[in-house]
Amino acid sequence: MILNLTNELIFPNPALAEEDGLLAVGGDLSKERLILAYENGIFPWFNEENPILWYSPHVRCVIFPEEIKISKSMKKVLNSKKFTVTYNQAFEKVIEACAYAKRLGQDGTWITNNMQQAYLDLHRFGYAHSIEVWENKELVGGLYGVLINRVFCGESMFSKKSNASKTALIWLCQNANIKLIDCQIYAEHLESLGARMISREEFMRYLT
Repeated sequence: MILNLTNELIFPNPALAEEDGLLAVGGDLSKERLILAYENGIFPWFNEENPILWYSPHVRCVIFPEEIKISKSMKKVLNSKKFTVTYNQAFEKVIEACAYAKRLGQDGTWITNNMQQAYLDLHRFGYAHSIEVWENKELVGGLYGVLINRVFCGESMFSKKSNASKTALIWLCQNANIKLIDCQIYAEHLESLGARMISREEFMRYLT
């Protein structure tokens, strides 16, 4: 049964999630609730027409940094130094670009104004982080997510130039002291970069 959250700062046991991962409905996007959610392998995912929906999938799509796959063509891009990568230098610009990025098969965005403000709050308190990719001082790609116990919970990425978001992901794998990147939901392009599925139980061992 899906729990309707109140003002009380709790979540049900993630193992009780529905088959699609839906665990709870309602609550708020306060810093305290978001941190509690991520610490328990739970994340918000909804659009403006819905109440806040909280998910904890039974299997997670993850990337182990040491398993990142870099194609020959991508190595050429990285070696060309056409992109410059920075860390936490333009968080607000990255989340805004992710919100407005056009995605195949999707209308609108789940990164609503309220979501943007919530993650900006997390960023100010040192929990949410961004990777920025620049070309000639123009922001052309990047990603952002939440860092909990050296697990980077990826939220979204964008790319205005070919390979820019891949550059951000590879930089994260090679330069951040993390154990795991949580991609949350399977995507074919993530699998091509080395992502694989693990059980919630295994994921929680890394998270805690």
